[in-house]
Amino acid sequence: MYSEGRKAILITYPNQFALSEARGLAESVGYSILEVISQKNITRSRFGVGKGKAEEIKERVAALKPDVIIYDEILKPSQQYNLARLCKIEIVDREKLILEIFLNRAVTNESKIQVKLAQLKYDIVRVKEKARLAKLGEQPGFYGLGKYDADVHILDIKRRTTLLKKKLQAEERKRALHRIQRLSSSIPLISLTGYTSAGKTSLFNILTNENKETSTKLFTTLTTFTRSSQIEGRKVLVSDTIGFISKLPPYMIEAFKSTLSELNYANVILLIIDFTDDVPIIKKKLMSSLEILSKLQIPFQKCILVLNKIDMVKNNEIMNKMNELNVTENIDHIIPISAHLGYNLPRLKKLISMQVADLPSTS
Repeated sequence: MYSEGRKAILITYPNQFALSEARGLAESVGYSILEVISQKNITRSRFGVGKGKAEEIKERVAALKPDVIIYDEILKPSQQYNLARLCKIEIVDREKLILEIFLNRAVTNESKIQVKLAQLKYDIVRVKEKARLAKLGEQPGFYGLGKYDADVHILDIKRRTTLLKKKLQAEERKRALHRIQRLSSSIPLISLTGYTSAGKTSLFNILTNENKETSTKLFTTLTTFTRSSQIEGRKVLVSDTIGFISKLPPYMIEAFKSTLSELNYANVILLIIDFTDDVPIIKKKLMSSLEILSKLQIPFQKCILVLNKIDMVKNNEIMNKMNELNVTENIDHIIPISAHLGYNLPRLKKLISMQVADLPSTS
């Protein structure tokens, strides 16, 4: 892994959800967190944090000597450059960190192309900022920008982007052909989606008798993986898809649109959430997932909300959490399960069977 063993200072918000998610992202690509610095506002104009806090970070960098600062927010290129120049260290913001994870997880041609496109989108904004700073007399030759002709570099990025888009279109045509074949067969499609690391792949393995890799690390799955199965005596197709995460930039959603668009063709969507989290965190994860589904114009009526890992929640807490969650987003079916122990899976299969009952059968 590219970042394996690299030491980092993590800057994030002072709440458990932000801290656990940011640490999980960082550790997914091998960063070792030396210290966490929290601040209520990390989107200020010049450094992301205030000047005083930036000076404090500079002192901690001098004392701890990390390899990078991981900044748990989407920074403007100017903010990234200002903080990097002040602290004399590379700044890995949330966008760059997610891209690192994607680069490490991509295994298929399609996912590799999608990640490269997202990477180029990220790079071109920063190259343009380098050109702007150069006109102002700045010399940002540090944190990877280098002294090169920005115009030539921008043209190169645009050329590579055009080439990659053509390659992606070829992959999309293959996907469309497979989709046409699948739709003509009238076999119902069940898609598993939801917040990353919620146990989607574990449930996929149980529903399909597969042995697909599972991991506590974020974004184990970056491409759609489909297998046939039998549910209540009926043949179905089950797909495992990329997980969601909060504050995912729109261009990253766009880059993975061909993968995510498979959800539009699903007859049933299992929206999976980790039920071991506290209710405020579950609500945040659910909101992030529903926002992405909305952007893809997917009706929530297709969804079954699956609250996974119920075996790790105390019995007296289950109903309290269910009542407190109070989902009113037009999702008709909510079911707590344990993919690990198989609890409530017969009921889940019954729900799926009811959802596809009116579809024509292939038999």
